[in-house]
Amino acid sequence: MNQPRIHVIIPAYNEEERIGRTLARMYEYFEQVDYSYEVTVVSDGSTDSTVELVNEFGKTHPHFHLLESQPNKGKGFVVRKGMLECQGDWLLLSDADLATPIEEVEKLWKYAEQDIPIIIGSRPLKESNLEIRQPKWREMLGRAFNKAVQIMAIRGIQDTQCGFKLFKNDTAKLIFEKCTLPGFGYDFECLMIGRDLGIKIAEVPIRWSHQEGSKVRVLRDGTRMLRDLVILRMKGRRGRIQ
Repeated sequence: MNQPRIHVIIPAYNEEERIGRTLARMYEYFEQVDYSYEVTVVSDGSTDSTVELVNEFGKTHPHFHLLESQPNKGKGFVVRKGMLECQGDWLLLSDADLATPIEEVEKLWKYAEQDIPIIIGSRPLKESNLEIRQPKWREMLGRAFNKAVQIMAIRGIQDTQCGFKLFKNDTAKLIFEKCTLPGFGYDFECLMIGRDLGIKIAEVPIRWSHQEGSKVRVLRDGTRMLRDLVILRMKGRRGRIQ
């Protein structure tokens, strides 16, 4: 069987409140495009009805699948699992809340057509449209963290943490087999490895809306991410890609 043009990977932990709407919206969008697609939800040890809802949706929508991981190990773990196990010419990472609407993939395709292997959505770019902004304190902390990432790890990338990233299949496999972080630091880790390997990264302005219900706890997870950033920085290029 030929692999799809795009395979969407949705990491999910206890997303029963919105996963149904997200899958319905993706189905509505992709049924209108002229290329093949698959969508896989990777459940990170969900304890609510996320798994049942995805399986039920998949019964009547054959392009939609569940990949289950037990027990809960962290978003980075299931993103890596999805990127390594799913097949498609291009692999799109999309958050379950659709803060970035799925139709924004059209902006990323323009760069894929230029054969740029990594294309990431970016919120701080001047051309981006933030329809609903985060609370001011959260936005300021996010900008400070992005600045730390730029200084310590990935110069020139303004937003490593946006959950809307498109990878060429072979590039995704090469990068994510080297990733190790199980938590939210996977975003900057995969881009650091990509940069270490000399892979071109395009940063693209997007439309984005803040969604309530984020699983990120700013103080707890932010501290862990800074720790992971420092560890990766200390490893150096050779340590990250060996």
